[in-house]
Amino acid sequence: MKPIPLEALLRDIRACTLCAPSLPHAPRPVLAASEHSRILIIGQAPGARVHASGVPWSDASGARLRSWLGVDDDAFYDDAKFALVPMGFCFPGRGPSGDLPPRPECAARWHRDLLTQLRSVQLTVLIGQYAQRFGLGAAYGKSLTDTLLRWRDFSPQLIPLPHPSPRNIAWFKRNPWFEAEVLPTLRERVAQALSAGRST
Repeated sequence: MKPIPLEALLRDIRACTLCAPSLPHAPRPVLAASEHSRILIIGQAPGARVHASGVPWSDASGARLRSWLGVDDDAFYDDAKFALVPMGFCFPGRGPSGDLPPRPECAARWHRDLLTQLRSVQLTVLIGQYAQRFGLGAAYGKSLTDTLLRWRDFSPQLIPLPHPSPRNIAWFKRNPWFEAEVLPTLRERVAQALSAGRST
């Protein structure tokens, strides 16, 4: 079966209403990608601010993520550089302790078709446990921290990260090795991937 062209696939995803009965609001799938994307960011699901804006990572978590990556807004929102693909494309709503988990329908329905078309990707960044369970499979550890401690096992093509949410400030403080060890390598790999894109 011939694959759907990427532009048509993105239109279909943005029009998806598969999980509408399970959402507390109208669906608004949020993602960005192109056939030229050099870096793939797989996150969890849009938050309330991103749901309102329709722009991926347009919140405090996104600001910290761009700082971690060492890029500005212009680079981050250039889909020839970054593909921004959450595990769940719509804001799942809030629960007792924060946002609910990503809806599972998205990955099951769309991710294989979408990711196989991102053939220019040089680096994949997996943010949070849902993305890491998806991207690492059996290599995901006993916990997110256990998995992140083994980040070198997955580099250079793939780097797992904690979620950059302000809710995780305590984790960042307990784990200073993350900023000292992981972020310099992450920025180096991002620069390399973007440089490779300029040379082709």
